[in-house]
Amino acid sequence: MRILGIIVLFVIIIGVLNAFYIVREPEQVVITQFGEPIGDPIVTPGLKVKAPFIHTVHRFDQRFLEWDGDANELPTKDKRFIWVDTYARWRIVDPLKFFQRLRDERGAHSRLDDILDGETRNAIAKQNLVEVIRSTNRDPVVTEENPEDEAALSEIEFGRDNIRAEILTKAQARTEDLGIEILDVQLKRINYVEEVRRKVYERMIAERQRIADRFRSEGEGEAARIRGEKERELKRIQSGAYREAREIEGRADALATQIYAAAYDRSPDSRAFYGFLKTMETYQDVMDEETSIILSTSGDFYRQLKSSEVR
Repeated sequence: MRILGIIVLFVIIIGVLNAFYIVREPEQVVITQFGEPIGDPIVTPGLKVKAPFIHTVHRFDQRFLEWDGDANELPTKDKRFIWVDTYARWRIVDPLKFFQRLRDERGAHSRLDDILDGETRNAIAKQNLVEVIRSTNRDPVVTEENPEDEAALSEIEFGRDNIRAEILTKAQARTEDLGIEILDVQLKRINYVEEVRRKVYERMIAERQRIADRFRSEGEGEAARIRGEKERELKRIQSGAYREAREIEGRADALATQIYAAAYDRSPDSRAFYGFLKTMETYQDVMDEETSIILSTSGDFYRQLKSSEVR
């Protein structure tokens, strides 16, 4: 009897403990009896009571939850294949309906995979690539280095923000009877598939190479112009220097002639000395140590030499 009493007391304690449960601040609770929901969802925090061993507590989060989809290869309207990686934020707004339709967060994620991936595919397939990757018709920045950039920005009519809004609106309509609300959808990453990416890179390289060739050609032309100006300036300086040198030499010769003339006109001796000096200079220019010369008695050399010996 004593053992039976201990067992009964133990069962009573377990039953009392099982009759109470706590609902925390970020939680909402659905009570089920043999797998079927009973009563309204409990969304207020605090200590609650239930039938022990018969009722089961199912807890659901009231906070914003995350859905992060896998990157999918999707085609655009203009037959370009791109990788699109999407994520979303959602919450449970009707825990009873959520439990009945989806059971738990794992079921919700599975259903969101179908809904969001499908709507993303539909929205992307209706638009050209430029509409997916751009949001606005911004004014292009045209510079002297890249005048062709103006043609590279074509006008868009829809844009990525409107695509995202369309995905969100249609996904919300499909989740109204699931007890959840999709709060936001974002395109986390958009990238080309490998084949298209390679072609894009090749086009970018070709464009940059063309710009580099244009810059190189302009640089070579500018270098040739500078070299031509340098040659013209050098010739101008040399010509001016040569002219100035000739002018200086002419003035010097004129001054020397003037001095010689003044000395020549001063006295007969001066004239004789001038003639002798010029004769010696000429003699020095036309003769060296190995030169032999035959002088005529009637020549100026001989006469000057004889006159110098007399003196």
